Amino acid sequence: MKKYFTTTIIILFTVMVTRAQQAGKSLPFQIRLEQTEMAGLPALHSFAYATWEGKWLLMGGRVDGLHRRQPWATFNEEGQNKFLYVVDPVKKRVWKKELQGLPAGIAEQLSSTNLEFCQIGDRLILTGGYGYSKTADDHITYPYLSVINVSDMIRAISDGGTVAQSVVQIRDERMAVTGGRLASIGDTLILAGGQRFDGLYNPHGPDHGPGFVQQYTNEIRKFNLDLGSKIPAITYYTAIRDSLLLHRRDYNLVPQVFEGDETGFTMYSGVFQYNEDIPFTSYVDIKSGTYSVNERFKQKLNHYHSAVLPLYDRSVKNMYTVFFGGIAQYYPDPAGKIISNKDVPFTKTISVIMRSKDKTEETYLPVQMPGYLGAAAEFIFMPDVTLYKKDIADLGALQQKEVLIGYIVGGINSSDKNIFWDNTGKESKAFNKVIKVYIKKQGR
Repeated sequence: MKKYFTTTIIILFTVMVTRAQQAGKSLPFQIRLEQTEMAGLPALHSFAYATWEGKWLLMGGRVDGLHRRQPWATFNEEGQNKFLYVVDPVKKRVWKKELQGLPAGIAEQLSSTNLEFCQIGDRLILTGGYGYSKTADDHITYPYLSVINVSDMIRAISDGGTVAQSVVQIRDERMAVTGGRLASIGDTLILAGGQRFDGLYNPHGPDHGPGFVQQYTNEIRKFNLDLGSKIPAITYYTAIRDSLLLHRRDYNLVPQVFEGDETGFTMYSGVFQYNEDIPFTSYVDIKSGTYSVNERFKQKLNHYHSAVLPLYDRSVKNMYTVFFGGIAQYYPDPAGKIISNKDVPFTKTISVIMRSKDKTEETYLPVQMPGYLGAAAEFIFMPDVTLYKKDIADLGALQQKEVLIGYIVGGINSSDKNIFWDNTGKESKAFNKVIKVYIKKQGR
């Protein structure tokens, strides 16, 4: 895992994006960020979420900051999120429910960090996750797949009812993954990358201190999920293995529109390379039945999992992916020079990867995040946003007026770029605010 596993007063932070600085060309949209507080909002990072009728369902993740490097202090039980939350961002209301009382396997998985999750309709599918298990009396990656009825659980939490009937779980060792990503292409679920990590984390390696076992999956695992009976069943399981190019975790899996209007996903960056503890700079495209790696493009910015906004412009068939803050090997200095830092620090960079039929370009924006924010955060769309495909905003449907497109929720709030080796637990914390993301389409 070295190095990163991963009141009602309103505070405003406003930025305007008009020009791609490094690429020297105009972007077809503007973005403005507005930071705001919400009473009762949990401070979380590395969590899972679902949405239903404008409300958010939040679970898992951690309530502390960046994990410490001492085995006795890192990923401790006290830092686990042991509540389920429902958030109404418009009315600024928050409800919560303790996990206590649920079956042990479900309660433990739903308090773990870096679960993989994917929402399909009214179902949230969860796999894996890492954390301390009282049942195992050890830190483990959970060998479970759970399915949550989202509307039922939101209703139960909001009404103060019981939630046990809203979630079912099966045990399957193939689902024991943390730091990967879960998505769906048609009826097929994609569990891409990640690792199985059992034991106490130690940055000096598996043979130091209490020791641990770490196994990257090096795979894209594909399967169907039969929900026809009370207990879900995994069917048609296959795996694509590439021990070099799929050796990735803690990355961004972003939905993409490819040539011919085909929908798939891209694994952007991820860690760590075999020869050095630095991120990958290539990306992996995943389409139905296959994958391909682009080694020619070198992603310099926003390497770790962060809040991400995908946009598609059908008029020119361009895909835009906006990455908000997080952790990266590279970042721009005030003069615009790209700096390399192999300690892979927190950054304030907001970058865009632009993909057309013929080329891929990366640029950073002349504005930054309002702090070292964005790592292990999530971007959540407003429910009224017009989508071109699932989880991809339709840029062409936007009017030339500013609209609220979504929120950056949670993540790690670090006090400085590099805190890992001096981390006492006070240098960072989970972010308990939301950042509204406004967008305005630019005229051509």
